[in-house]
Amino acid sequence: MQTHASLRVSLGLALIALIIVALAENARIPIDNPATHLELTMVHEAMVLEYSARHLAVLEFASALKLLLYLSLIACMFMPWGLALAGSGLEAYAIGLISYLGKLAVGGFLLALFETSIAKMRVFRVPDFLGIALMLGLLGMLLLFVSRSF
Repeated sequence: MQTHASLRVSLGLALIALIIVALAENARIPIDNPATHLELTMVHEAMVLEYSARHLAVLEFASALKLLLYLSLIACMFMPWGLALAGSGLEAYAIGLISYLGKLAVGGFLLALFETSIAKMRVFRVPDFLGIALMLGLLGMLLLFVSRSF
């Protein structure tokens, strides 16, 4: 069985929605609330202020692992190039590992580029930001079902 990747509008919308959710879920968007102290503006930063030493290291590791899982999910679902099929030789697995690490490096670079280029988001715009992700996901799902019915 031979599989191939194809471009679809529904997958593009789902990709954008998942990227928006990943950015919000991993607390990668700085949110500005003028009524509070800057360190307490983001929930993740307020939680980190209470811990130190081993407990802080565990929290930081969990945050990094969650970001790695989101990047892996996006890289492997929406960019399936270089994946090794089951039963492939050692050479195919090595190529798969190199392509996976390359995709993670590109994702990390794009994340760093996004974080340095965007300013703080107003706290009242956060529900609109996540609402855009919801609408893009629903529109992508609707387009997928409509395109399969033809």
